Amino acid sequence: MKKIAIIGATGYTGSELVRLLTHHPQVEIVLITSETHQGKRFSDIHPQFKGICDIELQSAEKTGEYQPDLVFLALPHGVSMEYVKKWQDHPFKIIDLSGDFRLSDPRVYSEWYHQEHSYPGGFQKAVFGLPELYREQIRNSRLTANPGCFPTGAILAAYPLLKEGMVDARRLIFDSKTGVTGAGVKPKLVTHYPNVGDNFKPYGIQKHRHTIEIQETLAFSSGREVTVQFTPHLLPVDRGILTSLYALPVKKISRKHLEQIYKTYYQNEYFIRLRQEAPQIKHVRGTNYTDLSVFYDRRTDNIMVFTALDNLVKGAAGQAIQNMNIMMGLEEKTALELIPLMP
Repeated sequence: MKKIAIIGATGYTGSELVRLLTHHPQVEIVLITSETHQGKRFSDIHPQFKGICDIELQSAEKTGEYQPDLVFLALPHGVSMEYVKKWQDHPFKIIDLSGDFRLSDPRVYSEWYHQEHSYPGGFQKAVFGLPELYREQIRNSRLTANPGCFPTGAILAAYPLLKEGMVDARRLIFDSKTGVTGAGVKPKLVTHYPNVGDNFKPYGIQKHRHTIEIQETLAFSSGREVTVQFTPHLLPVDRGILTSLYALPVKKISRKHLEQIYKTYYQNEYFIRLRQEAPQIKHVRGTNYTDLSVFYDRRTDNIMVFTALDNLVKGAAGQAIQNMNIMMGLEEKTALELIPLMP
């Protein structure tokens, strides 16, 4: 049994990690931490786990005492980097679910996250944890930067088109709609029910930090100069992301040809389901699947790609466990063969 620690497990992502790992046959959760709730049981914070996971919450300072094989960091950006810096010489592997090591260097990080990075050396060690693009690098990684929820759907949508040189890489438009859990568990005015219910709005216009994560990853993975316009919107639902990509083809194209391209890239990827019809967030709810469909509009000469995923699973905890399985030499699908919750 592999020993697993979850650092910062009182938010939505930490809760999902415990939910998914509880029935993983080859791992044991030995430590769950919370600096605020030390001494309480995990099920005191997340009552749905009563009698299922009643582990007492500890301080992250005790990580070394439990000798984990792998640590999940479910911490805010700016906090994860300090943990990685402190524990860099210890033998356990780390999967960081914050944005602290997803970008190319500390300068770009500071520009988009508006703070200095305290562990620049981590950028050279970190692997971007999107298995469909970087599986072999993840396999040998000791520090994996789990992708953001928006970037996961956006990158998977655009990658085949860019690799095949099918579209104008300088004009990729991503329009994403998300549930409110993406904002985290702490109450905020923007996610207050009277402001979210019966409402729909864009946010982070021109400045959302996932813009650069999408742009850099697509550029690195495709070898092309990429420009991304990304706008997220807040839906009055709890979980799920639907992303729409609009791209201009640079070659003659048909929908049949597009579908063949995506089939070539993703037909062996268990967690990507190619659909004829447009995807829906309820069709992936609670699972690690990304549903994807592609269309071509002759009238406007636009390629349209749509992806749907659960922001807390494939967009966070599920993808982190997928990465854990790869890093630990386990079957990649273990604990993740889930059926969507519908309705």
